[in-house]
Amino acid sequence: MAKRANVFTIPAGEAFAEAMARGMIAQTGAGAAPLELAATTIYVPTRRAVRTLSDAFAAQLGGAALLPDIRPLGNVEEDDFLFDPQGEDLALAPPIAPVRRVLLLATLIAQWERSKTGQEIAFVRAAALARSLAGFLDDMQTEGVALSALQSLTPEGLAEHWAEAREFLSLLVTHWPDILAEEGALDRAAHRNAALRALAQRLAAHPPQAPVIAAGSTGSIPATAGLLGVIATLPQGAVVLPALDTTLDEKSWAGADEGHPQFGMKQLLMRMGLTREDVKLWPGAKPAGIREELLSETLRPAPTTDAWRALVEKRGTQMAAAFDGLTLIEAADPAEEARAIALILREVLESETRTAALVTPDRALARRVAAEMERFGIAIDDSAGRPLAHTPSGAFLCLIAEAAESKFAPVPLLALLKHPLAAGGTARGHHLHMVRALDLCLRGPAPDAGADGIRRAITRQTGDRSAPCDPAVAPWFERIAATLQPLTNILNGPAQLGDAVAAHLAAAEVLAADDKQGGADRLWRGDAGLTAREFLAQMGEAAARLLPMTPGSYAQLFRQFALERSVRPRFGQHPRLFILGPLEARLQRHDVMVLGGLNEGTWPAHAAIDPWLSRPMRRQLQLESPERAIGLAAHDFATLAAGPRVYLTRSRKADGAPTVTSRWLQRLLQLARGLNCEEKLTAGTDYTGIAQHLLQPENVTRIEKPRPTPAVALRPRKLSVTEIETWLRDPYAIYARHILKLKPLDPLEAPFGPRERGTLIHRALEKFLIACPGALPADAEKRLIEIADAVFAEFAIPKSILAIWRPRFLRAAQWFVASERGREAAIVKRHLEKRGEMTIPAPGGDFVLHGRADRIDELPGGEGAVIDYKTGRPPTNRQVETLLAPQLPLEAAMLAGGKFVDIAALTPVDLIYIQLGGGNPPGKIITIGNAGALTNRAMDYLSTRIAQFDDAAHPYPPRVIPVSTKADGDYDHLARVREWQLSVWEEDEA
Repeated sequence: MAKRANVFTIPAGEAFAEAMARGMIAQTGAGAAPLELAATTIYVPTRRAVRTLSDAFAAQLGGAALLPDIRPLGNVEEDDFLFDPQGEDLALAPPIAPVRRVLLLATLIAQWERSKTGQEIAFVRAAALARSLAGFLDDMQTEGVALSALQSLTPEGLAEHWAEAREFLSLLVTHWPDILAEEGALDRAAHRNAALRALAQRLAAHPPQAPVIAAGSTGSIPATAGLLGVIATLPQGAVVLPALDTTLDEKSWAGADEGHPQFGMKQLLMRMGLTREDVKLWPGAKPAGIREELLSETLRPAPTTDAWRALVEKRGTQMAAAFDGLTLIEAADPAEEARAIALILREVLESETRTAALVTPDRALARRVAAEMERFGIAIDDSAGRPLAHTPSGAFLCLIAEAAESKFAPVPLLALLKHPLAAGGTARGHHLHMVRALDLCLRGPAPDAGADGIRRAITRQTGDRSAPCDPAVAPWFERIAATLQPLTNILNGPAQLGDAVAAHLAAAEVLAADDKQGGADRLWRGDAGLTAREFLAQMGEAAARLLPMTPGSYAQLFRQFALERSVRPRFGQHPRLFILGPLEARLQRHDVMVLGGLNEGTWPAHAAIDPWLSRPMRRQLQLESPERAIGLAAHDFATLAAGPRVYLTRSRKADGAPTVTSRWLQRLLQLARGLNCEEKLTAGTDYTGIAQHLLQPENVTRIEKPRPTPAVALRPRKLSVTEIETWLRDPYAIYARHILKLKPLDPLEAPFGPRERGTLIHRALEKFLIACPGALPADAEKRLIEIADAVFAEFAIPKSILAIWRPRFLRAAQWFVASERGREAAIVKRHLEKRGEMTIPAPGGDFVLHGRADRIDELPGGEGAVIDYKTGRPPTNRQVETLLAPQLPLEAAMLAGGKFVDIAALTPVDLIYIQLGGGNPPGKIITIGNAGALTNRAMDYLSTRIAQFDDAAHPYPPRVIPVSTKADGDYDHLARVREWQLSVWEEDEA
């Protein structure tokens, strides 16, 4: 540069804001001449940096003081030019709203896809591509590359998908500028660049008489670098760089690549026409210390790491001091890492003045730490805020969209109605009572789509005598349906986004109202509510003049936008604890800094993959490589790790898979080993051990197996033949079902599984044998298949399930018909689905055994065969003979006693399982011998069992003879099986 440049640096080990304020106050003599300091303009990178530097000045000046005019570089606006008597007003088009830009780009993508393939792309998919395209546009404009340069890309040698991307980008070159002109707006990056260039031109043309300083910027944006170059040459100007490494040897400085922390500084100085020797130490700042030197050595370019040997040999003892105040914590997983960090932060509060901050790019870790801090009753200040979709108001809005778009599917509908903000215009208690009743109506397979499907489910459950539904549910649901139906109609057809937003807003305010407050009052209150209302208004404005959305796109689109919108509480956070991202942490220094999430892929993040341009294409356009972001992250790490008390944390595993240590930590550990300081780096308070201890209860109460002994009068006097097996194997299940009156609920939207398949095949066989009572006709197989198809249709089996079930049934049907033809000559009559009941005298009073036999074949000579169909695995012969599967022997006893309706007493000679799996083989007949003896033994055993349980002292223990040690019963959670089983296993291991 022709003019002398005033460029300074503050080393990483210094608290930047405090050193900056201290130096400014000393130079301006602010104590004696406060107006001189007040006339100074200071540009810093971010709004948070404005607050940080303002606080630093206020703290050092004390009491009331006139502060400098501190402005964020990223938000240079027209207002910065209004009061300049020598400059002209800055007339720029406003930046386009982010949501509007994504929607416009998504529309452009959808139009291109339609013209290219003749097919519609889901709008939500187009929006996802639009987000990446918006990032690409920002890259282009940040680097000052005109869109027209895309037309210069050579298609030769490009893979087909890159050629297609180039074709679309050519369309972007043609249409996007016209779209922006029609909008009367600029891309945000273009607006920022224009504002920065205009500011630089104004300062160069009319140098201010008062000081102008740019502090803390790395100049990674070319327009910012240009402004810094101008400020550095102003008569009263200065640039203060953060953490320029003045100790790095010249060979390493020259060889620093894009992934090196000093690459950005080297690039900035080159743009300014300066060398490191031209950069001076900021007045009052201390030179780089031993910690900065350690970090510089750690991150030096790979080709020069041979210098480590000389460092160890010559200065090993001296370098050991660099590890003072630097601690590495490796946790087992992210949850343990978060607990350890929370302990560190909480410990800081034991001092009344110290501050601490967690710095991490890992939002999941940040949320975990914030949740862990609630353990101590602390609301921590998180600079990123909370996604709107994760707040009560935002989640409620997302659930409304999902319930309406799903056409009243049970899971999203109930999730919406159970939300704390949902009341539907009634008292919250009444609303919840209705929701619970509706929940019971919707258990089992999903009803038909739409409100009519819900209505039929309510009607069916209302008429169920065994578990009737509250009749008030029907009129209550009609009000809910009337509220959601307009939005449902819009979202399931090609509709305008603006119409969807308006209907969404209307439904939300109606559903949020209760009997005391209107929906708007409940929904839009607090920081989250205000943000949600503003967000919906902006979406409505952004939706103008767009193509109709594809059906089923709105809910996911809305949720994604809501996840991108942050809610930042205005008050209520702790004043001395913070969670910061690396960008927000620049210029900040706290007594304790925790750098968390130091794993590859997190910090640093993997190099981004550009879906629009290959690496050669980016080089052709002179765009920065993806590794440039890694270099910026490395500079942040090196700066933050130079603090006086720093904890470096990582987790060894994440999502069950091993993680890879951050490359910076790997190098630090290698250097620590060479310096014999690895133990020093990992020594200190065992925060992970304390974190594990937090999860341990003070006293462990051993859980014993429950053994309830209810009064005999409360014990069941009537059980079915299928429940007898449960009574033998798991008496606690009988206790819970018949004494506590607890019945397991089917899941919502239950998938069709083995139980449903068995029910359908039973129904088909019953109808078939009723239609063909005697000898089977010649077309029996065809008729059986037709009947089965009708049953499948009646139960509305999904096509995906039917595609698996029907071929298996066809094989089973062929086998069954052939098997029946082989047996029918010996059958007098088939009795189907017959009910029976038998009374057994017992000490506690008569006991009733009841059941329904799948089939009883009446045989010649007054004999009979008891048959049970199985589509799964039947009991083994041994299980039947030992009475662990007593169903058929007990049904045989009822048959022998003439206890089945419309069947005279028959002598049971065969107990038969007919297995109809449809596999290979497709079916199988399993005959249990000694039917008469088994029948007598079963009745004797049952009588003994009844007598045992008629003793009030006899308990109902769980899992006496479980079918499987791994299988979970319906009532195992109530019996706390896993707790007392664990105790048993521990005793066995001991």
